[in-house]
Amino acid sequence: MSLFFEELLILSNTFLDNYFPDCYHFPIKARCHADYILFYSLDTTSRIQVRFSVGILSAYKQRKAAHMKILFYRYNSICEPDVIQAFKELGHSVCEIREEMTNKAVTPSECVHLVSNALEKTNSNIVFSINFYPAISEVCNIYHLPYVCWIVDSPVMELYTKSITNPWNRVFLFDNTLYQEFAPLNQDCIYYLPLATNVTAKQQVIKQAKKSGYVMPDVSNSDSIKKLCQYKSDIAFIGSLYTEKNPYDSLRNTSDFFNGYMDGLIEAQLKVYGYYFVQEALTENIIEEFKQCMPDFYTQPQSSYITDRATIAQYYIGNKIAAVERQRMLSLLSEKYDVDLYTGSDTSSLPHIHNRGFAKTLTEMPIIFHESKINLNMTAKPIRTGIPYL
Repeated sequence: MSLFFEELLILSNTFLDNYFPDCYHFPIKARCHADYILFYSLDTTSRIQVRFSVGILSAYKQRKAAHMKILFYRYNSICEPDVIQAFKELGHSVCEIREEMTNKAVTPSECVHLVSNALEKTNSNIVFSINFYPAISEVCNIYHLPYVCWIVDSPVMELYTKSITNPWNRVFLFDNTLYQEFAPLNQDCIYYLPLATNVTAKQQVIKQAKKSGYVMPDVSNSDSIKKLCQYKSDIAFIGSLYTEKNPYDSLRNTSDFFNGYMDGLIEAQLKVYGYYFVQEALTENIIEEFKQCMPDFYTQPQSSYITDRATIAQYYIGNKIAAVERQRMLSLLSEKYDVDLYTGSDTSSLPHIHNRGFAKTLTEMPIIFHESKINLNMTAKPIRTGIPYL
């Protein structure tokens, strides 16, 4: 058992043994339905205790867990602050690599340099990131250090690289369908772990705002203070319209047959949730025409596990469907109701929408969710089972 698994982060109110294969972790003698439960590990003298902690469950041995130095590679994901706080609450120290938070042009070779230098300086026990970085995986493979990552998006094209098979990976996938797809590639090192959040922190933000009547998105700027009532909405949506990250619209000189086939396929998939059939419906002729008509078609190295079919279905068509669905739903709703949209996307095609600009993740988003009568969550179609069910 690796050092990392002395402590496990698990979503509350779910079955522990659904997420972690018994042969790699503690055999579960009881299922978790309550706030507090006891069960035993292979070492019957070492009791395992499970209890709530900041919106997730922390499973740990009663004897004092080993202190870890965690090297956290960040790119500014909204999930990062909660994970860092959870690590610290469990008694670990966290050293951060922050270059990619501001420089989105960091190359794989630069990433290798950043991580290897940091490992030499910090003497870290593991490296962690949100989503998968092949470059980090290769560095950890050389250093013989666990590379732990939590996949929170789909598609993540880097998962299809050869690096996914490295034995020092510990890859946690939030979508069970993704887990079923990738687990056979590295059975000892790939796991299923749904999304989680720091509920306590979010509730505290709401409590403070309700007490004072004000929300301060940026405490360093007094001009940013807003009244709580400014966040009240009948219907609200926080997120991108996908119009700015929709490479499908770069297609050029396609045939009438191709256009009709793709339009029909997109419309059919828009009506179905939980099953993404686009990949199966693509014919070889459609795939070839797509590649010929798409400038700079996305390609992976020859050693990659992804096919052109999967690339088209997930990277191109998946984003297109998300853009169509969000535009269409918000347009229909805003014609009859007041709809507040928090986004950085262009909303010129939605004249009835109230564009409220970006929402700050830590200080504004919890308030918006709390103060809105209806919160929309339009899940992208490539996320097939991202919302867990029992």
